[in-house]
Amino acid sequence: MDITLATLSAFPQQLEAHFNAVPTELRQWSPPSWEGVPSEALNALEQVCHVRDIEIDGYQLRFRRLLQEEHPVLASIDTYLLVSERNYAGADPAHAFAAIREARKETVRMLAALEPAQWQRTGSFEGYGDVTARGLAHFLCSHDQQHLAGLQWLMGKMAIRRS
Repeated sequence: MDITLATLSAFPQQLEAHFNAVPTELRQWSPPSWEGVPSEALNALEQVCHVRDIEIDGYQLRFRRLLQEEHPVLASIDTYLLVSERNYAGADPAHAFAAIREARKETVRMLAALEPAQWQRTGSFEGYGDVTARGLAHFLCSHDQQHLAGLQWLMGKMAIRRS
């Protein structure tokens, strides 16, 4: 799990660097088509807010439930509902990144402290099926990578728009 925990730890800086590569005036831009997007169909600012909320309200809660309950059902979160309910369009990126950094530190601390048997705790993750704590850590890492790819994809779409 060392590489996964190291990758999880490095992610907030990577996400912020990717976001900062997006021109300020295009951080809320959306392409005419989302065909081929490797993440949810979210503009750059929405991607950041989504990562913040999924970390706190999704993965942290799921890990806690896996560790405290017997084979819990771990709910999926409606991303697009959160976009409107939490007014992602009005979010301050600096505050979102501060929350992401703090939340990720907490997640990594929680995972780094797990005993071998705790990594094998199981639950059922909506949309994924049965999962262990170890598997959930890999899914979180994969989710992170999807959002880095989503920002790269957006920048690719922006490049054609700007040429």
